[in-house]
Amino acid sequence: MAEIPEDVQSDDCLSSYTHIYSPDLLKDQVAFITGGGSGIGFRIAEILMRHGCDTVIASRNLEKLTEAAKKLTTATGRHCLPLQMDVRQPDIISAGVDEVLKEFGRVDILINNAAGNFLCPATSLSFNAFKTVLEIDTMGTFNTSKILYEKWFKDHGGSIVNISATLGYRGQALQVHAGSAKAANDAMTRHLAVEWGPSGVRVNTVAPGPISGTEGYRRLGGSYAESSGVFQGIPLQRPGNKTEMAHAVLFLASRAASYITGTTVVADGGAWLTSPNDMERVLGITSSPSAKL
Repeated sequence: MAEIPEDVQSDDCLSSYTHIYSPDLLKDQVAFITGGGSGIGFRIAEILMRHGCDTVIASRNLEKLTEAAKKLTTATGRHCLPLQMDVRQPDIISAGVDEVLKEFGRVDILINNAAGNFLCPATSLSFNAFKTVLEIDTMGTFNTSKILYEKWFKDHGGSIVNISATLGYRGQALQVHAGSAKAANDAMTRHLAVEWGPSGVRVNTVAPGPISGTEGYRRLGGSYAESSGVFQGIPLQRPGNKTEMAHAVLFLASRAASYITGTTVVADGGAWLTSPNDMERVLGITSSPSAKL
């Protein structure tokens, strides 16, 4: 059985780390990570930095970002720039990219990780809530990708990795908003890979399944699913962890994947292949204390 990599549940850096790639795989590169102050985005930043990369972590909460950047720099010895930014506002993104280019002089990698999700039946979902999720997940991914392409990638090449989900692969109750947004992002990955490939830009996606230690795991009833045996239906019989997602991103972002573009790496332990829509169990998850509607 494959060894499960180190992880911690909180938004803290790993106390120890075993490299599976050369520590200088991304030496002196710069990665721009939306939603990089917590959860999967935080761990992605850490793992990239542990492979020689400087990072920019961007989100709306500057205080949280500043604290995260300090942790990351202390743990890795690499530079991390906290950048307050809303991916729904192109003008703010444009100014942020200008600041990054002034600070670092380059951007090699873009990780589109900013997202919003919650459990809600379609009949209870407001029009504004549906729109907001698409604005963050889908428009945010397009906005940031387009601006970075125009300002840097078009002339210098680069690697874009979008963080998606398996929600759009089959019908899933309570997730019409997020599933629709992520399905659009998967299509966007393929379209942009075709259009931007001649400029030396690779565009790929990582689609995580249930990942412990994340806000999504807490919001979407992960603890209830774990205690009630839901994860036994996953072929690997467990949730994933943040370090595993960061390793998938590291691979796609690096020269190890130099001839890979327009593809999606599904990192869910095989969950989407087998999990049924057990409506009674799904509704049980929504009524559990850990699920926030």
